[in-house]
Amino acid sequence: MTAVAKILQSKPDATVHTISPAASVLDALQLMADKGIGALIVTEGASIVGIFTERDYARKIALMGRTSAVTQVKDVMTSAVMFVRPDQTSEQCMQLMSNNRLRHLPVVDNGKLVGMISIGDLVKDIISEQKFIIEQLENYITGSH
Repeated sequence: MTAVAKILQSKPDATVHTISPAASVLDALQLMADKGIGALIVTEGASIVGIFTERDYARKIALMGRTSAVTQVKDVMTSAVMFVRPDQTSEQCMQLMSNNRLRHLPVVDNGKLVGMISIGDLVKDIISEQKFIIEQLENYITGSH
């Protein structure tokens, strides 16, 4: 099983995009569209105060009669943010994501935000790990080490 730290190192862009709780939802959506991402960490100074995801937008704006131009991120973000540490395994992350129906997990080390992993990052890592195991087994079976 791969550690979260290794998954973060393998990402082509490990930048964690953040937004202020006072920002408009429209600004958050624009940033997410520009960066091609599905979630933003909501921060006040160095503190994580929430996470804003496409799911938050889909369920808490139009369905509740709000508009993204005037609604602030703090009004629709998810405040209870689950996170993982760099030493946790991909399997632990998958279990946490599956049990809580999450698609993004911030990575926090000693109280500091150091990265973000998505379900896609984990799937990519697991497929890579399985390919490696299959190659090793094929080499063992055919006797070519």
